[in-house]
Amino acid sequence: MSDGVDARVLAARIVHAVVFDGRSLKAVLNESLPSMRDSRDRALVEAMVMAVIRNRVAYQQTIDRMMPRPLGKRDADLRALLYIGIAQLHDMGLAAHASLATTVDAARAIGRAHQANMVNAVLRRVQREGVLPLPSSSEWPPFLVEMIRRDWGELADMVFEQSALQAPMFLRVNPRFISRDEYLASLPMDAVAVPEFEHAIELSEAVSVHDLPGFAEGHVSVQDLSAQATAYLVNASGDVLDACAAPGGKTAALLETQSPNKLIALDNNARRLKQIEETLQRLKLLGPNVSLQVADSRTIRFDHSFDTVVLDVPCSATGVVRRQPDVLLHRRREDIDALVEMQHRILLNGYAQLKPGGTLLYCTCSILRVENANQIATFLGLHPDAECVEIERTGYGIACTNDGKYVGHQRLPGDLHADGFFYALIRKRA
Repeated sequence: MSDGVDARVLAARIVHAVVFDGRSLKAVLNESLPSMRDSRDRALVEAMVMAVIRNRVAYQQTIDRMMPRPLGKRDADLRALLYIGIAQLHDMGLAAHASLATTVDAARAIGRAHQANMVNAVLRRVQREGVLPLPSSSEWPPFLVEMIRRDWGELADMVFEQSALQAPMFLRVNPRFISRDEYLASLPMDAVAVPEFEHAIELSEAVSVHDLPGFAEGHVSVQDLSAQATAYLVNASGDVLDACAAPGGKTAALLETQSPNKLIALDNNARRLKQIEETLQRLKLLGPNVSLQVADSRTIRFDHSFDTVVLDVPCSATGVVRRQPDVLLHRRREDIDALVEMQHRILLNGYAQLKPGGTLLYCTCSILRVENANQIATFLGLHPDAECVEIERTGYGIACTNDGKYVGHQRLPGDLHADGFFYALIRKRA
């Protein structure tokens, strides 16, 4: 097979694994992409797959309308390949002749030679007629559409539209090595400083980390703006507990800009904790004041309390659909209830280990009130010694209230071009 055919076959297999086998997009990409030796082929495969997952329902209905006979369950591999073909023609703007030829050849390569002419016919019809126009909300499970419309009203359609777009690439400059202005001057690609956050840069298009000057030396990291913004909200000069720390970006951002007396980073998975260690090693941030521990943040107790607790809790990930579009394939209504209960337990345990006068930062990459504003309101009702401190700094989205009381800030997807994210600062009264 040619490299072009190989790329289409691999992309179709990844789509099959995610859409029809229910596997995690991130996990399958991590397993599959290394088999492509050329970085350009890896980027092409990932782009094709992401386009399919973002537009799966529209592609599915388009194929069903154009097929003389509906595809059966045994044709999932063929359907996945047709999705890949449509992505190239409709959303990626690749050259039509090459896209058609390689996708038809890929049909032969997966053992569908007898249907190669049908693949060619369907894709040529897509080329002429386009993809069935559907609202962005059609890609979302109905229960999430209902929740987002209830939570955000007239802003809901904007949420769906922004979530269907490709996310930009943000960088976080490590000020221990280089200033943002100096790093911007060193970049060989178009980029701009983000004025709201001192160390943030937005690239005009995504690139490999290997193309970023000083990446291996720890001068810069890739991190969405919303996640970077957490480090600006807390004073981390004392004892700090980062209780849901993986993959380590927020831990690193705190250590780059502040000097904690002691920082303990937790995760309940040893493999993810190793990722944190590798990140901190690259950034030259490991030291005697940093401790990494495998632990369950719902139950772990320490023999001392902390000045600052950071909780980036597990959530529905509804704010990062641009980056993780398979969330919309895998998320179920019952997942939300389980996540809310887990978040509540983590919040209770984290707060129990906060010193009087200390500050807890609760954050999620969700846009659902039940995980965010309502979660904080419930917590405050149980803890009369807790107060939600209003975020006065600009760049954190919309102020949220519950029964007239401030309960945090919510960024919706696309605000400052960033991911959806929730922030709440809770102070324990002395």
